[in-house]
Amino acid sequence: MDHEGSTPQLEGYSDWLQQTMSTWKVPGLAVGIIKDGQVVFLEGLGVRDTDSALPVTPNTLFALASGTKAFTTMALGLLADEGKLDWDAPVRDVVPSFKLYDVVATERLTPRDLVTHRSGLPRHDIAWYQSPFSRAELWRRLQYLQPNKDIRTDWQYQNLMYMAAGCVLEHITGMSWEDFVRSRIFQPLDMTRSNFAISDSQADQDHALPYKEIEDVVKRVPFYEQFAIGPAGSINTCVADMTRWLRLHLGKGELDGQRLVSEAQVRAMYVPQMVIQRPSKYDEILHENYGLGWSVSTYRGYEFVQHGGNIDGFSTMTTLMPRQNISVVALCNINGSSLPWIACVNAYERLLGIDETPWSDRYQADRAAAKAGEEAGKTKDAADRVESTAPSHALDAYTGEYEHPGYGSLYVDEVDGALSMRLNTLPFSVEHYHYDTF
Repeated sequence: MDHEGSTPQLEGYSDWLQQTMSTWKVPGLAVGIIKDGQVVFLEGLGVRDTDSALPVTPNTLFALASGTKAFTTMALGLLADEGKLDWDAPVRDVVPSFKLYDVVATERLTPRDLVTHRSGLPRHDIAWYQSPFSRAELWRRLQYLQPNKDIRTDWQYQNLMYMAAGCVLEHITGMSWEDFVRSRIFQPLDMTRSNFAISDSQADQDHALPYKEIEDVVKRVPFYEQFAIGPAGSINTCVADMTRWLRLHLGKGELDGQRLVSEAQVRAMYVPQMVIQRPSKYDEILHENYGLGWSVSTYRGYEFVQHGGNIDGFSTMTTLMPRQNISVVALCNINGSSLPWIACVNAYERLLGIDETPWSDRYQADRAAAKAGEEAGKTKDAADRVESTAPSHALDAYTGEYEHPGYGSLYVDEVDGALSMRLNTLPFSVEHYHYDTF
């Protein structure tokens, strides 16, 4: 695709991406850009498999992670268009089995609350991450997870509430969330390569392997596969498919002359629903809010809609400037990376003809400061440690199974003269610090 020839503003963008990938130690990256309804850039860079040096293509499958959330809100919007869902009716009116720890939240929480991170619950991610529990079992265990805020008072990112939103959809339609999204979104948009299971991606020849930087070295890590929490983050996709998804948004619910969802539902997704209560570190990004499955802010004075995604081995960024009719998506195969964000905003600055912000330099400085802080913490911990102490009890006194009705079972065992621990199937290392602190 002669993107740089047809779009002069993007001249040199591909070379810049390659250089920035090297700075961030990213094995593979795929980027898609839409302007005025047309795909003006669609490219894979780097490798999807470092050992085999297999190249990334526009069809390479990556885990989208939390970029999935916008598909869940779109699915609920389809039901709202059909009069089957009221965004503001209590969830309990639709699904009587819905039960949270807090009685008021149980009675009052609505689908809108579920998808705007204002349930009053903190993340509680350990309740689902690497959990053996089914979606139905996680739904049942919601009642045992304590809130730390009142409903609708604080923005707190919450994956389990997105799973709950998917369960509401399943109750209304009698279909699994996966089947509904496949039949009502993927198929009409001709997103033929997108799926919901890592096993499906692995069966495809063109899929990216997951990596992580560990002690300054990029290493292969296992795929994350436990996706009972699917509506919060289980979609796997490629930039070729994602450009069709974003063209639907820029088309206000219509793609290639076919309307999928009402314009009103699409626009509602970008309307701020909950203020994100944190100061803006950088002048370019102001007024951060959360809409329906999207973060909503301004970027250098322009309306900016975006959602990032991170899961083991993958980082993603899906973005829109609806009023400028521009959209950019970036997918990479290393987790915790700032590169997808950097790639997206640099493309906007080029297309808008404004000075390029040195985001890579800024984030590298932030990253170095965070590492220095971590090392300082380790040094302090080592200095505070009282040497030559022992626990009050023999190690076997600490062993056993400790159960929490929301989180599951914590197993503590003695192995070769030391303690080991796992929560359900998730292992943790245990090291004696001093006295009775491990």
